[in-house]
Amino acid sequence: MTKSNILFIINPISGGKDKLKIPGLIDTHLDKAKFNANYSFTEYVGHAAEIAEEAANKNFDVIVAVGGDGTINEIGTKVMQQDKILGIIPFGSGNGLARYLGIPMQAVKAIKVINAMHLTRIDTATFNEKNYFNMAGMGFDAHISSIFAGNKKRGLSGYVKLGLQEMLNYKPETYRIEVDGQVYSRKAFVVSIANSSQYGNNAHISPEASVTDGLLDVCVIKSFPLYKMPALALDMFRGNTHRSNLVEIFQGKKIKISRPQDAAIHIDGEPFFMGREIDIAVVPLSLNIITPAYEA
Repeated sequence: MTKSNILFIINPISGGKDKLKIPGLIDTHLDKAKFNANYSFTEYVGHAAEIAEEAANKNFDVIVAVGGDGTINEIGTKVMQQDKILGIIPFGSGNGLARYLGIPMQAVKAIKVINAMHLTRIDTATFNEKNYFNMAGMGFDAHISSIFAGNKKRGLSGYVKLGLQEMLNYKPETYRIEVDGQVYSRKAFVVSIANSSQYGNNAHISPEASVTDGLLDVCVIKSFPLYKMPALALDMFRGNTHRSNLVEIFQGKKIKISRPQDAAIHIDGEPFFMGREIDIAVVPLSLNIITPAYEA
């Protein structure tokens, strides 16, 4: 049997977790009858994309992101462009896409998923021509993401603490949202465009979203009084936001959003600054990814 050349691109700082032992762990548990393993550690923002592009242009069949959704975004973009295969060993703060796909959070179990080599083609999306795979959006979560990027205390507890501090002063904005030609005007706390169901840490914004249906879920969290925040959070962690009167969800293939001013956005959890006009589109079944042996 011909072996596949596989490259593990390891982000040493994602999720605030030590990954120096990951190559040894992979060496112990990877199926060497199937794979020739190689390793690279990223050294700066954007380095994962550079490594992945070089690997995809060479003879690597499988490229594995060892990190969180931001690392997956960098690597997955290059993997998709060259129609290679993406694997994931989750090591981020939230691991939204991995959790949605059912990829285990334990590294050894995730390696065993790679050994099985069950492939699924999933949808991706573009956000003003930037690729994303899990979640993108604007509003309060993008505002927090831009601040959180510089916060050394990563993880759910740090995110929640920062969010509570910022929530008192944040002002919702009114958005013009066009979904496949249908226009809506909404005053919103958050506008998220979901490919999968969740942000990460099992906080589901669109519980019925699918990465294989050729649609994106536009999730509008309405302006609400602060005392309703615990109920909204509970709905997210219980997967009930599609029944919440604080959340409105539209599905579509092409989305245009106009907002009052240039501001922060996030793409797979990574902060960016963009203008008032945002164009979003689904790219159906465009990424070949290793998943557990059941359909996502």
